[in-house]
Amino acid sequence: METAELKSQLKKQIVEFLNLTTIKPEDIKDDEPLFGEGLGLDSIDSIELIVLLGREYGIDIKDPKEGRKVLVDINTMVDYIEKNRTK
Repeated sequence: METAELKSQLKKQIVEFLNLTTIKPEDIKDDEPLFGEGLGLDSIDSIELIVLLGREYGIDIKDPKEGRKVLVDINTMVDYIEKNRTK
């Protein structure tokens, strides 16, 4: 799967998994922070994103520090998925 396709798929999954009813996948910028001032996700959402990575890509993140490095923005997540996916 190409990077652009993976980014598009991940945005759709984030909107669906987190039930973001007011956001469309195409509204999420690749370099927009997912937490805080950017997309505005919270710590509960971070757990859901870790579950998403495990379920959809076979990526198991156990260390919270690693999770914080991965769940920065779409670019960072896709880069991590491409390097670590098992599915």
